[in-house]
Amino acid sequence: MMRRKVVTTRIAVMAFTGMLAGCSGRVEPMENTSAETAGTESTSGSPAVYMTEDISSDGLIAVYEALGAVPEGNIAVKLSTGEPGSNYLRTDLIGDLVRSFDDPTIVECNTAYGGSRANTAMHYQVAEDHGYTEIADVDIMDEDGSMTLPVAGGANLEENYVGSHFEKYDYYVVLSHFKGHAMAGYGGAIKNISIGIASAEGKSHIHSGGTGGSMWGADQDAFLESMAEAGKSVVDYLDGSILYINVMNRLSVDCDCDGNPAEPDMHDIGILASYDPVALDQACIDLVYSAKDGDSLAERIESRNGLHTLEHAEAIGLGSRTYELIDIDG
Repeated sequence: MMRRKVVTTRIAVMAFTGMLAGCSGRVEPMENTSAETAGTESTSGSPAVYMTEDISSDGLIAVYEALGAVPEGNIAVKLSTGEPGSNYLRTDLIGDLVRSFDDPTIVECNTAYGGSRANTAMHYQVAEDHGYTEIADVDIMDEDGSMTLPVAGGANLEENYVGSHFEKYDYYVVLSHFKGHAMAGYGGAIKNISIGIASAEGKSHIHSGGTGGSMWGADQDAFLESMAEAGKSVVDYLDGSILYINVMNRLSVDCDCDGNPAEPDMHDIGILASYDPVALDQACIDLVYSAKDGDSLAERIESRNGLHTLEHAEAIGLGSRTYELIDIDG
């Protein structure tokens, strides 16, 4: 296949063996700094994206700590509970990080497409079956319906419908499994804060590109743009009380919403974290494109025009596609 060239205005992604060794732009994780300033910007002035090859509980905690975050109040950990049989994030990987927060709650919303998580009672059962209730309380945020967030500057959405419990939480830790997706091309941080935080009603609204029509027959670019716009409404509401972590393992071309995903045909890459969801997803995509065995996932992204989500997200001010990738492994 013809592969897209990595945009040269971004920090180049090197072969990950010895990544960034000797790079003058490298920054060590900051210590004893405030949540408002730690980890937000690199020495280059671009958003910092921290990375480790260590896909383990220790690696996850290390990349989180590189951000220097100090979450306060009611802390929500947003993840995809995943359909049974999917590549959802396992508790042996994420459990120690989740338990490190003060009285955290794992949050999710019901699906709009059927499956095992379209009904609240069934969804709670899936969360229990996947071990999430053993590491934290679980809240299906739209079990009592939706609340509305305004969308500023959107081309498709004027409002975004999220689970009504969304406003209960003061800080969101967005923990995403990066992978392909049958409709969006890929799923990462932006999808997790848009489709993921949207109520079942809101999911249909985003998928229809804001038209209220069929969620399966909408204009593709309008759908992709609507994800970016819905994500921005969430970020605007939280006003900085949010961070993002993407786990790049089990890199199937299919989403965790697929109970029978294609077996990954590329190697695991690592765990990345940032305060900028656009920079984070762009870094993950660049790593897929730079991988020697990333052709299948790159083709899935391009065949759905998945990069347009990032283009629109940057255009409306959700984040930056220019970033600095920082190796924390030493």
